[in-house]
Amino acid sequence: MIDGELKSLVENNPLALCSVDQDGNPYCIAVAYCKVIDEDKVLVTDNYMVKTSANIKNNPNVAIAVWNEDWKKDCCGYQLTGEAEYCSKGQYYDKVKKIKENEDEPCKGAILLKVKSIKKLA
Repeated sequence: MIDGELKSLVENNPLALCSVDQDGNPYCIAVAYCKVIDEDKVLVTDNYMVKTSANIKNNPNVAIAVWNEDWKKDCCGYQLTGEAEYCSKGQYYDKVKKIKENEDEPCKGAILLKVKSIKKLA
């Protein structure tokens, strides 16, 4: 599902992570660093999240929107939707703690997105 081009896009650009609150309303934040760890799995670090982590624990449905840096010249973007699992210990938590960009960050947890669908946006 996630090919090399999309993996590069996800890992090298900021993206929007959207969750759903307990009233069914969308909630969206910007995320700087993500890692694709399988053809259908994206790992996101929770360093400073409050609402997003609570939303995922309550409702696992999430979406990520990502687009290329030079979008004004040649826009390329995708929406990845699926279910997220919040991990405050275990292998995925251990993985985010080892990510170079998280070196001086609190690393409160890891969010594992299991991608169910990918939609090209542009």
